[in-house]
Amino acid sequence: MIGDRFDAIVVGAGMAGNAAALSMAKRGMKVLQLERGEYSGSKNTQNAILNPEVLEGLIPDFRADAPLERRLVEQRFWMLDERSHVGLRYRFHHCNGKRPDRYLILRTRFDRWFSAKVREAGATVLCQTSVTELAQNRTGRVIGVRTDRQRDIIQADVVVIAEGVNKSLATRAGFCACPKPHEVALVVKQVHSLPRRIIEARLNLKRDEGVMIETTGTISRGMSGMGFIYVNKDCISLGIACLVSDLQRAGERPYGILERFKRHSSVLRLIEGSEPNDYSAHLIPEGGYNGKPRLFGEGWVLVGDAVQLNNVVRHEDSSLAIASGRIAAEAIFRVKSSGDPITPDCLSVYETMLNQFVAHSKKPFPALLHTRPENFRLTHAQLIAKAMENFARLEGTSDAKQDGPTSASFLSSCGWSWSVRDAFRRRLLR
Repeated sequence: MIGDRFDAIVVGAGMAGNAAALSMAKRGMKVLQLERGEYSGSKNTQNAILNPEVLEGLIPDFRADAPLERRLVEQRFWMLDERSHVGLRYRFHHCNGKRPDRYLILRTRFDRWFSAKVREAGATVLCQTSVTELAQNRTGRVIGVRTDRQRDIIQADVVVIAEGVNKSLATRAGFCACPKPHEVALVVKQVHSLPRRIIEARLNLKRDEGVMIETTGTISRGMSGMGFIYVNKDCISLGIACLVSDLQRAGERPYGILERFKRHSSVLRLIEGSEPNDYSAHLIPEGGYNGKPRLFGEGWVLVGDAVQLNNVVRHEDSSLAIASGRIAAEAIFRVKSSGDPITPDCLSVYETMLNQFVAHSKKPFPALLHTRPENFRLTHAQLIAKAMENFARLEGTSDAKQDGPTSASFLSSCGWSWSVRDAFRRRLLR
């Protein structure tokens, strides 16, 4: 590797890194991809929802051999109190065709498959290799990287930084700041193995049908956070996600919250008799695209989670990461094809193209996790569950006697102004 020079070096082999490396390699560029894990996906056990439209642009026939867990046919939403839940579900009417528009995937399996496609396209992929430094010349231009394998610089015309939300390399180089606690959420999850037939019976699923369950309520102890359950082929993944700033403020242990979530009666019945496997934790961006850092500079571009591309409502973080890697690769190829030097002015086309993509797609809604969490996740969850209990338990009392205590509880807990405001919002959403 010493003495070799590459058109581009990609640091990281997640969704964004693989998309960037594959896109450039398919265009004939000489690409080196470096991944610190044993293989792509070895350090990523999270689930994701995949939007096929984004991947089809890179691998049109991906459905032929990609490790897709299930096609997502239904999303369920639960509001939990300590013992019960109130839920609703939405079943997609367009999920039964030959080309479903959303899939559930396990990243540890999918990323490894994705990386194989990068190799097939002609890129050089080195795993178990950590990039220790972005190498810069005297003017501050990035000219390559140094790794834990060799002290000499591996040179490239441009370095694509796809190292995740921490963006430690870019931070050490002074290109951007560390993410603040309120800009990232900590996700803690566990995988529970079960026979496929039991999973499908408990969730009322057929063949390759999949479901995702999102939960809110008392499980997060009033913090900005949610629980989730992904149904895979032969396992169920469940976990919680909370803003790091709230975890710090509350002094809560993430694994303690996860254990309480697992013991909730509504969750326990789904994983009863299962074999618990991997525990894992990772950070995800929650700052929103408007809070994105600097995206490019002298000889480098930033892609993936580091760009704060995360739609917390539609769960499109993986698809958005793929899009950012692909767009960065297209921008780099456009500059190199023109014969122009890779200067910041030329690389600015990347930000222009990415902004156009974000404007065209559904925009993220980061404020959802920051608005009055103490009411939405504690008071309202408890009172809605109580209202449903009163509704179902008609022990010979009149409607007024049933409804009166619940209405009074809402007013005493939330106040007149907040209750009226919530009621008005619900009216507008009808």
